[in-house]
Amino acid sequence: MEKRSLLLINAFSFMLILAFISSKEVLVMGEKQLELATFAGGCFWCMVKPFDEQPGIEKVVSGYTGGTKENPTYQEVCSETTGHYEAVQITFDPNIFPYEKLLQIYWQQIDPTDEGGQFYDRGQSYQTAIFYHNEEQRIMAQQSKMDLEENGPFKKPIVTKILPASEFYAAEDYHQHYYKKNPIRYEGYRVGSGREAFIKSHWRDQDES
Repeated sequence: MEKRSLLLINAFSFMLILAFISSKEVLVMGEKQLELATFAGGCFWCMVKPFDEQPGIEKVVSGYTGGTKENPTYQEVCSETTGHYEAVQITFDPNIFPYEKLLQIYWQQIDPTDEGGQFYDRGQSYQTAIFYHNEEQRIMAQQSKMDLEENGPFKKPIVTKILPASEFYAAEDYHQHYYKKNPIRYEGYRVGSGREAFIKSHWRDQDES
């Protein structure tokens, strides 16, 4: 009887230790307050890599947002009938990589003066936009746009829209992290579309992305 009682006590103690360890893991996970940022910058193939390997970035997803049709396909978005933008949605830790730094990277990937699309790609789905997820992001986005207008390298007006975030639909799997899956085609498209030359000519001090 004493052995059984001792075994029960030991088993109970072991379960308490496991519960304590698990609760600590959940607590640590809970301390990481992640946020979302959503940017449209033309073809989403070229908008993942600049963010993907920054510290504090949990994931970057290519997708569609701002339109009217649920779960649109790539072909439907490209047909310019759904109202969606090609965009990337970034899950990030603002304590490690704040939203202001995301905005800085974003502006340096696009031509914010082009209201008809981006580089080789034309149409509404390729227009630029910042989709804010809260009031703080809206204010920071507006301020960064004003700063770019006043101090940036562009002579034309900045036409990038700042819009409230709406439903975001992840794009098809073959679009996700395209720069990793098809590095040669990615580099060829980035150069061939004119994006690479534009970035280098306007942001000479930018780190290689």
